[in-house]
Amino acid sequence: MSKPESELHDPGTTTREREHEHVEPPIGWDGRTLQEMLDESEQRLEETGRYQGLDELELKENDPFKYEQMYSRLRGALVSARETALHVSASPIVREIGELCFQIYTPEGDSVAVSTGIIVHVHTGSLAIKYMIEEGYETNRGIQPGDVFCNNDNDLGNVHTTDVHTFVPIFYDDELVAWADGVTHEIDIGGMTRGHDQVASTNRHEDGLYATCEKIGEDDKLYQDWRDRGQRGVRTPMYWDLDEKCRLAGCHMIREAIHEMIDEVGVETFKDFLYEAVEEGRQIMESRVKERMFPGTYREAGFHPIQWEDKAWQPGAQQNMMNHLPVEMTIDGEGGMELDMEGATPPGPHPFNCAKGSMEGALWVYLTQSILHDGKVNDGAHYAVDTNYPEGTVVNPQDPELSYHTPWMTIFPTYLAVSKCLSNGFFSRGFREEVITGYGEPSDALQGGGKLMDSLSEAIPDALGDYFPVGPFDFSCQGLGASACRDGLNYGYAMFNPEADLGDVEEWEQTQWGLIQLSRRVKPNTAGHGKYRGGSGWEGLHTVMGSEDVSLYTLSIPTVTWSSAGMSGGYPGGTSYSVRAHDTDLAKRTVTDEPYPLDDMPHNGRIEEQIEAEEVIRDHDGMFFPEEFENYDLLRYQTSGGPGWGDPLERPPEKLKEDIEKDIFTPDVVEEVYGVVGDYDAENRDFTIDEAATAERREEIREERAERTQSFEEFFEEEQARVKQSDWNDGVQYMYEGVFETSEEWAQDFREFWDLGDGYSP
Repeated sequence: MSKPESELHDPGTTTREREHEHVEPPIGWDGRTLQEMLDESEQRLEETGRYQGLDELELKENDPFKYEQMYSRLRGALVSARETALHVSASPIVREIGELCFQIYTPEGDSVAVSTGIIVHVHTGSLAIKYMIEEGYETNRGIQPGDVFCNNDNDLGNVHTTDVHTFVPIFYDDELVAWADGVTHEIDIGGMTRGHDQVASTNRHEDGLYATCEKIGEDDKLYQDWRDRGQRGVRTPMYWDLDEKCRLAGCHMIREAIHEMIDEVGVETFKDFLYEAVEEGRQIMESRVKERMFPGTYREAGFHPIQWEDKAWQPGAQQNMMNHLPVEMTIDGEGGMELDMEGATPPGPHPFNCAKGSMEGALWVYLTQSILHDGKVNDGAHYAVDTNYPEGTVVNPQDPELSYHTPWMTIFPTYLAVSKCLSNGFFSRGFREEVITGYGEPSDALQGGGKLMDSLSEAIPDALGDYFPVGPFDFSCQGLGASACRDGLNYGYAMFNPEADLGDVEEWEQTQWGLIQLSRRVKPNTAGHGKYRGGSGWEGLHTVMGSEDVSLYTLSIPTVTWSSAGMSGGYPGGTSYSVRAHDTDLAKRTVTDEPYPLDDMPHNGRIEEQIEAEEVIRDHDGMFFPEEFENYDLLRYQTSGGPGWGDPLERPPEKLKEDIEKDIFTPDVVEEVYGVVGDYDAENRDFTIDEAATAERREEIREERAERTQSFEEFFEEEQARVKQSDWNDGVQYMYEGVFETSEEWAQDFREFWDLGDGYSP
């Protein structure tokens, strides 16, 4: 039976019209404190393995229509809040790209439902709420109706520093019934350099503005000192203000929707629903794993090379490093999953350190796209998976002094390995279409900023100022890896956001006033080769105009080598490179109508052919540190392609004809890798296959392979000798030394595998 409507929640009023009355602790359900609720929840989970110890989902079983209606209504409220709030007030990066997400949590801090958007935060807000509970905010700081809290501290529950959460506690008749959380990605958070994914910072003090689970307002209003701090702490105060209003407005819309739902169904039914929804999420995760994965142990590894000996600014970072990101996934017969990263590299003097909460958030966003895409997404999935992110490693440093500005460079290689573990399980079960060989890593983010020259700044509205940030989300459209029955998606995928969207060029040019995009084109040869090829990436070319004090940089992965391979004979996507041209004659060419570069090829230097420049920097590493750019300087960058699946020689020639004509591959690469020979009329985009020459070339490739083939015993013996002599570069040496120092368990496994003896160390 529904509870009679409360006077506080007269449906004829709105939340904003009500006055928030002080509530005395305890504020939890049935006279308990939040800490007592959290303790009981954790105890029941430990004793039963089920969320809140629920034996049955009574509401779902007895009144399934009401249950599903409540879930749909709750998720609809979250999606509606997101879509409405970003049009009421939001920066371009939030409005245009949708870098925004809203969540609902139980009083204990467990996620119940999530909106669309950057759902990587389905779990990160949970950690921040539990931190506030465990630190006694209920009585020390106070949690009251109308209060507003903020967190972007990665060590306590966030992905990276430029993601900012706003939390609003939702009360009903003196009880805290839920939390609303809105999170946006900021284009600037302060820090030692411009940009939203820094490469130069090496410690917390260089990361920028941090809010560590702070109360930032009450009575639905933000404190003035907090607003001042935000305005003075970032380079883009207007965007900061717009996004903060967006998050707060969305949370209040959600609060309103929940009050209306409780008024209708009664508070006790609402409480039952919250718990059952989380437990159902746990059960769905187990059922999906049981259905789609073969029991057993799956092992893969990701790698992240950091070639900084000649690039880094800070002395401690001037070295070549390689991060080791091993993944061991164990599946049991009941659908249980364990994820173990024993043997991960120690944290380092770079911004790629990744807090445990960041790793867990990334796990859920990837599981929702690979195995949970048809289920309820909440913290139930978190409770269905046992994880080990070893303390003191780059995936769980437990050290707030480190820089956490750009943990994605650790996350992306890790979940490439997770993707392959899952895909091996899918393939074993016969789910060929579910296989995902991986993804193009969302990097090569062009970043920086500058100031408009006086002559142009007068044309810009005064409120915007003359500083312009550079942070287009071009990198949100990479190539997706192939499956075991089809090619990957071209330039349309981002692991961190299932709603990948690179936005309109015109929209970004209204933000990045001094940076002009000369071209966006498909980048040939970025897709991973295979019977089913990976999705292609693309490249862009920018120039600076009417500006001064401009600094730009790119964040790239893969860099000088791949993070992970393809599958079943498929190749990884292409590595990246960078080209910058300084002091060019582009200004003259625009006046005389001469050609200027619109793309580049690494082997023939097309940019150098079509521009005269005092200096052209062509680097095999796509990542470079902030660099000054003058007007008419050029910067070229590219996005990544996805890995392929299967032997390239099994790809039908007709498919390769199509690939050439769509600029996915060039004819020389098709002949070299796939053995398909023909004539290409580039002007008319028409490739004619020479069938006889193709058959001959493919046979030659098979013979070349046979000549290079060696037995496993020969390969093992050669590699063992290299290991004994530490015959590798200094980046790999950094990796092995760190792992041996951190994990004796992994080191002993390594010694036993290579038969090195107990005294071996790299």
